[in-house]
Amino acid sequence: MEERLKNIALLIDADNVSREGIDPVLNVLATLGQVSIRRAYGNWTKRGLMGWDKTLHRYGIAPHQQFDLTKGKNATDMAMTIDAMDLLYRGKVDGFAIMSSDSDFTPLAMRLRQDGVLVYGFGNSKTPLAFQTACTRFIEVDKLIASAAADAPPPQPEAEPAPANGPQPVDPEVVALIGKAWKETKRDEQGFARLAEIGKFANNRSSFDARNYGYATLGEMIGALPGFRTERRADGVYVKRVR
Repeated sequence: MEERLKNIALLIDADNVSREGIDPVLNVLATLGQVSIRRAYGNWTKRGLMGWDKTLHRYGIAPHQQFDLTKGKNATDMAMTIDAMDLLYRGKVDGFAIMSSDSDFTPLAMRLRQDGVLVYGFGNSKTPLAFQTACTRFIEVDKLIASAAADAPPPQPEAEPAPANGPQPVDPEVVALIGKAWKETKRDEQGFARLAEIGKFANNRSSFDARNYGYATLGEMIGALPGFRTERRADGVYVKRVR
């Protein structure tokens, strides 16, 4: 696992990335630190950006409107650059994640790194090499999407409705998130990971609370999920995935 940062700013060039990559990108960033700032830039009046509203709401991403003032050009690049430098000088973040396949962000990545800030780039396989090498690390989003699809749990049969005052069925997305957290967390020789570390990862990715499903704690909820096993030790609770 790489150096864990306190705060990461995720800046998304919505004109040049697929919204399908948001979830796997956030999964990667959750292993690096807390994604405290999430912004997406684009001209939301464009037909090509239809459907982004659900993604923005789902992941708590703040939309920043940028009108195309000149035909054939957009102001997204400049707005993202200005905001990135503003955040840099405020000292609010320890690292940046730039989600784009546009080489115009090469100078920005180089400038941020000059101040000793880590820069993670996320784009497609055709992203110009100049931008890729300007980043501390560049990750292909298409491969992340494919990997996430391969790791997705098989569809589960619809559960019987639970009593209103008892434990409720846990959303499949939450189950998948817990599985991802276990996979990304350091495990011992027996395959057990600390519940506290799994909780940190999950909390950075979602606002879900075990109490919403009728459980007093996260450990109690995970212990009730099929495919997971919990074990209480002297230094805390541990979790193992047992498909």
